[in-house]
Amino acid sequence: MSRLDSMIRRLTIQRASLDWAITQLAGLKGPVLEFGLGNGRSYDHLREHLPNRDIYVFDRHVAAHPDCIPPADRMILGDFNDTAPEAAKRFAGQVALIHADVGSGDHAASRALAAGLVPHWTAMLADGGLIIADQPIQADGLEPLPLPEGAPGRYFISRRVKR
Repeated sequence: MSRLDSMIRRLTIQRASLDWAITQLAGLKGPVLEFGLGNGRSYDHLREHLPNRDIYVFDRHVAAHPDCIPPADRMILGDFNDTAPEAAKRFAGQVALIHADVGSGDHAASRALAAGLVPHWTAMLADGGLIIADQPIQADGLEPLPLPEGAPGRYFISRRVKR
C-alpha cells in the first residue's frame, strides 16, 4: 500500500471513529482530551462538532496550522509521560472522550508509550467515557468496542466500564 493510500485509510478510520464517538456523548458530561495535536486536524474536527465541550490538548510542542491551535488555557505542553500523571489527578473520573493519536514511525516505541499512558487515561475517564486511539489500549476497567461499520484499518475504541 502506498504511503498516500495508508494516510487516507488512517484518516478515514480516524474520522469515522470520532464521528461515532461524538454521537455517543449525548448523555455524558465532561471534557474531551486530545493527546497529540499534530497539525490540528482532529482537534479542529472535535471543536467543530462539540462546540459546547471543553477540549484540552496535550503535546510536546505546537506545530499545528495557526487556525487549529487551542486557546493557551487548554493547551498542555510537555512530554506525555510528565503531563498525563498530573492530568489524571486533575481530571480523575470526569472525561467523556479521549482521542489519543500518539503514534510515530517507530511502532515499538509508539506501543510502549501508549501502554504506559493507558492507566492514566483510564483514571481520567468518566463511567461510560470513551477512548479512541491509534495504538492498542488494554486495561482493567476498559471494554474494547468494535470499530464503526465501514471504518477500515487499525484504530482502537474502548469504553470505561462503571466502577
